Amino acid sequence: MDGLHKSSLKAPALEIIDLSSKPGSEDEENLDDNPSDASLAEHDDEEDHDHLSLYEDLLDGMPDQSEWDDSKSFKLSIFRIICNISEPLDICTVEESFTFRKRLRLVGEDQFIAETIEAGTISAKKLCTAFGIRPPPLLDGQPDHKYYPLLGLGITRELLKRVKLPAYNTVDDAVDLLKTSKNIIVLTGAGISTSLGIPDFRSKNTGLYSQLGHLGLSDPQEVFDISIFREDPSIFYSVAKDILPTTRKFSPTHAFIKLLQDKGKLLTNFTQNIDNLESHAGILPDKLIQCHGSFATATCVECKYRVKCEEIYNDLKAGRVARCDRCVRTLRQAKPFGIKRKRSMNGITSSKKKRQSYEDSTDDEDYDVAVAGVMKPDITFFGEDLPQTFHDRLVQHDKDLVDLVLVIGTSLKVAPVSEVSGFLPAETPQIYISREPCQHVDFDIDLLGECDTIVTELCRRAGWELQHEMVKDNSIDVQLHEGYDSRHSFKIKTA
Repeated sequence: MDGLHKSSLKAPALEIIDLSSKPGSEDEENLDDNPSDASLAEHDDEEDHDHLSLYEDLLDGMPDQSEWDDSKSFKLSIFRIICNISEPLDICTVEESFTFRKRLRLVGEDQFIAETIEAGTISAKKLCTAFGIRPPPLLDGQPDHKYYPLLGLGITRELLKRVKLPAYNTVDDAVDLLKTSKNIIVLTGAGISTSLGIPDFRSKNTGLYSQLGHLGLSDPQEVFDISIFREDPSIFYSVAKDILPTTRKFSPTHAFIKLLQDKGKLLTNFTQNIDNLESHAGILPDKLIQCHGSFATATCVECKYRVKCEEIYNDLKAGRVARCDRCVRTLRQAKPFGIKRKRSMNGITSSKKKRQSYEDSTDDEDYDVAVAGVMKPDITFFGEDLPQTFHDRLVQHDKDLVDLVLVIGTSLKVAPVSEVSGFLPAETPQIYISREPCQHVDFDIDLLGECDTIVTELCRRAGWELQHEMVKDNSIDVQLHEGYDSRHSFKIKTA
């Protein structure tokens, strides 16, 4: 049962799919929001650790008890469509799922496991579905204990969900928190860069994923799957030019974070973006954690030689797989003068066959380049661990100091960054700023609209001067959403 109790902020990249989102809604996860895991304690079992990288999580779609009467519209067909399921599947009903979740919170994890898995009343595979988790195809036919790590992930996430603080509701409350807080964590995603024209991942018609049908992938996210990259890096390189940062300009929201730093209020900016614009905006290295890496550098997958990404820029723009110069030099130095490599009957060396799917050259003069290590930009792929600095900074430093959390421009659909909100102290107020509400986290105040518009209005109300060429003297219409005490929309007034 150990797998049920082990999970980690340090585990690999993993996507969260929110069943409560409206079909076709525009999510603000940008290619700057590149992918990673799950929850909070150590996960030492290597096999289970590897499995986590392949799990896509359908958590967070189940309703709270207060929303139960409105949840009848939740259809099993939605689950089946998203999971691409055509055969009968033994899964928990919505009613069963709600009962299991309620029981978990009532009796705690140990007693819950004793009453279910250990008592043999339900399989781990089926119980996973009570927490909205898709049983991954790679575990089909495996013994039930293989599902323990996945079930443990779902249980941990359920128990970590935060409860809204009732004291904070209004826009004025948000402004007061900004003015009085001294150690603010800012967690950012693609929404802070979209005003600069940087494309996102998931927008229905304009996001990168919607443009990848020609690649023949079962899931467009495979472009950023580390196992796919290792097998055929040309898939990633074929779209790299579309995500490669081409600007050093930063948005008013970047400038807002810099303003917090200048006022001595910024504890840490955890960014999921890979465009490195936070650095261009002036966020200091000791205040910045690039959770998903960046395009600043690239590393050879074979010899680990690291270079600035400018050195492979031409390859990235051309859609050509970049090879390691140091590997090439080593291969040429090791090859005896005047002796050509031995070929198989069809003119291709046996060691070359595996690579032939993405390398066409078989000329002697190109051979050294063709077998040299592939250069991978230092962005975090699905299945890769986040930088150690993410875990260390959050757990060993920020957790005990933070007095306000701002989540800006991200739908929190990529773990473990999505876990930060629930990991931090429950009494710490949290404000959410984005186009659409985040359905699976109860923030204290939701400020909805364009990020630049919202932070500009907050600064105006706080009496702060936000200097940026894109900031205009616009009148902002702020409206409270019907049926909510703490959800507000921001729109520029039109004449």
